[in-house]
This record gives sequence, structure tokens and C-alpha cells, in this order.
Amino acid sequence: MKTMISFVIPCYRSEETLPGVIEEIRRTMEKQENYAYEVVLVNDCSPDNTFSVIKRLCRENDNVTGIDLARNFGQHSALMAGFHYVKGEIVVCLDDDGQTPADQVDRLLEGIHQGADVVYARYRQKHHSGFRNWGSRVNDLMTRVMLDKPRDLFLSSYFAARRFVIDEVIRYEYAYPYVIGLVLRTTKKIINVDVEHRDRQAGVSGYTIGKLLHLWFNGFTAFSVKPLRVATVMGAGCAVLGFAYGIYTIIKKIFINPPGLVTGFSALMSMLVFMGGMLMLMLGLVGEYMGRMYISMNNSPQYVIREIAGEISEER
Repeated sequence: MKTMISFVIPCYRSEETLPGVIEEIRRTMEKQENYAYEVVLVNDCSPDNTFSVIKRLCRENDNVTGIDLARNFGQHSALMAGFHYVKGEIVVCLDDDGQTPADQVDRLLEGIHQGADVVYARYRQKHHSGFRNWGSRVNDLMTRVMLDKPRDLFLSSYFAARRFVIDEVIRYEYAYPYVIGLVLRTTKKIINVDVEHRDRQAGVSGYTIGKLLHLWFNGFTAFSVKPLRVATVMGAGCAVLGFAYGIYTIIKKIFINPPGLVTGFSALMSMLVFMGGMLMLMLGLVGEYMGRMYISMNNSPQYVIREIAGEISEER
């Protein structure tokens, strides 16, 4: 009995690169005698002809399924949509641009068979832009501080996971999924394997500063209360500093400055601006948490499917 491998690929502006990715998966898996495979392609409302390409790939390949989302929900929501339709015992996620080498998937699968629950690809040298690499470093710092990610664990969009991990991930039904956080809270048996990283075959990355900020906010507000604790500590620290500065001002007024001399206006304004900024920051943080709770209570969807193409649609 062959082990079923499910490939899940979020797609955005990838009409030129997807056929090559699917062909590489086909060539690679044909060499694996112990595995059967399927591919689930999730079009995240790409503005080009990506879903037309997906439908053509579904017609040409019996084991390819296409899912078209009604609007752009983001990479993690697209992954969640794909996870709901996989049939494999092992799920492999990779990018649609050809930078993640599908022909090295055997390294990830070997890590699974050695006992790991999740295996992330680690790149010896990344071929992303400087902006994207900076975003990855900030994201790594955020996950270490907020989500207790081990320092030596490298996270990437190319990973393999056992089916029970994916089943636990899709139990999360709220509007702001963050797959990395869901994986980290499910298991600690996570390892890295080294793979090569390629140059992008066509087009440019769809990541912008806005999308990266949204991803970071999503990560630490959905799975950690540490920002609120940091705000509490900073508030207490500001209160202590304010009290100490008040004592210092009184002592200075009595023992150093002569009566009638007006001093300290600049320092007072600096403290007021600083304290006002801190209060607004903390209120905004609390508001972010409350807003996400409100949206989740109103059952805002993770994703909305417009159309399904391929094997699943025929079954439905």
C-alpha cells in the first residue's frame, strides 16, 4: 500500500510558473515507488489568468485539484482552504514560483520517516530580495519572542507535516489563521533539513510591507498575550519613572533653584508627549485584540470558495 502525499500550493500571480512546478512534482514522484500523490492548488483571487491555468492542469492531470477563492484572503488562509481537501497521510506545502525545489521533497519525507512530526526546509543561501529577507528575519524574531519558537529552528514556506498535525491545524476556525503558530502549538517534534533555494523563475514577489505587517500582527495577536503583558510592564515602568521624576522635581525646586524661577517646561512637555504616545500605543494594542475578538465572534470566514476544479469537484 503506497503512502499518499498531498501537495498544497497557494497560488498568486503564478500563471507562468505553475506548469513547471507541477511538472517537477510529477517527475519527482514518479521516481518514488512507495508514494502516491495529489496536488491541491489554491488560487488566492489572483488578478491574472492563474485559475485558468489551474483548470487546464486539472484537465491534464487526474490527481490535481484547483480551488478558487472569492477574494484575496492571504497565504495562510489559502493554506487552510487546501488543508480541508487533502487526502494524504503526509502534507507538503511549497510555493508556486519554483523557488522551493520540489525535486528535493524526499529530504523532507525522510525527516518525517525518522520520527519528526513536521519538517521545515532550511536554505543554505536564500535567493529572495533584500526586503523579503529582512521581513523573514523580523518574522523569525517575532516567532521566537511571541510564540516561543526554538532559536535554532528555521521556518519557511516549504515544509512537510504528518496528517494529525494538519487535522489539528484545521480545528482552528477563526478569521485570522497563522499556520506557523498553529503548528508550534501542536507539536515540538519539528526539525530542519537543508535544501537548495532557487532564483524566482518569473515575475516578482507579491509580498509588500502592508502584507508583512498584517502577517506579524496576525501572528502575535492570534496566539500570544505577551504584547499585553509587555504593555502592562511598560505602563508600570512609566508610572515609576513619572513618580521618581516628580520627587526629583520637588527636591530640585526646594534645594537647588531659587523661589520664583520657572524651570522644567521642556522636560514636562517631553514627559507628556512620551506618556501620551505610550497610552495611545497601549490602547491601540488592546483595541486590536478586541477588534479581532469581535470579528471572530461574528463568524467572519477564513476563506470563501468560488469554484472547485478537478477530482474533488467531480466527487461533489
